[in-house]
Amino acid sequence: MASYAEVQLTCGAARRQPLARPNIGRHTEYTAKITVETASYAEVDVPEDDSQPFRGETARPGQGPAEAGRGRGHGVRHFEVGEEDAGQRLDKYLARRLGDVPRTRIFRIIRKGEVRVNGRRSGPEARLNINDRVRVPPVWEEAEAGAGRPQRGPPSAMLEAVGRAIVQETDRLLVLDKPAGIAVHGGSGISFGIIEALRALKPGEPLELVHRLDRDTSGCLLVARDAATLRTLHALLREGSCDKRYLVLLAGRWNLGQKRIDVPLRTDTRVGGERTVRADASGKPSISEFRPVQFFGKLATLMEVGLHTGRTHQIRVHASYAGHPVAGDEKYGNAEFNTRMRELGLSRMFLHAHSMSFEWPRGGPFSASAPLPPELAAVLDRLPSKGR
Repeated sequence: MASYAEVQLTCGAARRQPLARPNIGRHTEYTAKITVETASYAEVDVPEDDSQPFRGETARPGQGPAEAGRGRGHGVRHFEVGEEDAGQRLDKYLARRLGDVPRTRIFRIIRKGEVRVNGRRSGPEARLNINDRVRVPPVWEEAEAGAGRPQRGPPSAMLEAVGRAIVQETDRLLVLDKPAGIAVHGGSGISFGIIEALRALKPGEPLELVHRLDRDTSGCLLVARDAATLRTLHALLREGSCDKRYLVLLAGRWNLGQKRIDVPLRTDTRVGGERTVRADASGKPSISEFRPVQFFGKLATLMEVGLHTGRTHQIRVHASYAGHPVAGDEKYGNAEFNTRMRELGLSRMFLHAHSMSFEWPRGGPFSASAPLPPELAAVLDRLPSKGR
């Protein structure tokens, strides 16, 4: 990971950042440092039907502080269903999002009508659609009397790693330089992710992911600290008003110049029970902008990719579609190229969320960027600048 002592905080207009750390004696086209820029902004009040304000940890009626301390609580939560969760049953969706709450409790609040989907009651078997709004009431996990066992939660090593990854905090946002190898949330056999660790580190805060990154992708990750911020940023993402840029190493020499790839993607197909995304005319609109940054002979090309849409595995599938798969990508990549990259020390997929910027409504610019991690910069150092 990058040294967090190198983080600089500045104010002013958002500007384009260089791309990675300096390299002594080498070309420095991929040189960058992490920068977070903020500006003051107006409070955005977005009304919510049948909602209550976020409260973090709240005592139930008639319950005093001593009683409240025996359990762990969450305030009202609002989730927006993402593309990867579309088609999932409501009960299974909540079981994943509320990993610290027993399933019996989840079924109870659904059947009592306390869970609302788009403002209406829904049964546990209801299938969710993308952009559905799910409201969950305050949910309590009672400490079992006399159980004598520690509270279940993320392991200490994960808490330490996630704590170190926080590079900036504002009243409304946490900015993380996410390490590769940690999922952003639990589910699919993963007990805990970034968001569960953050909630453990900051109990009582209604933290929610603004967007997602693949488990093997590193870099900029934003987490909202209140409901209004989450709704505001989700609206900006839907409108395409967030500038998201990635650094990625692709197989072969890219000879297409700056290229806009506008190819629809099907994200609902499965191969052997595993989700697989593919280019298909019947898919959802998907647009990526590829720009070469540095060439490494005929072997590989370092690229910057800007996203106009945020489909699952979009960069990986568009890169493969263009004939230049991502280095280290075991699903959509090239086995021979991946073997060569492993010989050069690549132990993960070479995909890094380099920067994200947007304009707060009536509040000015916000920009955050993360440097290329040392393990990826080291691979670039070993690549040939000419020849094969």
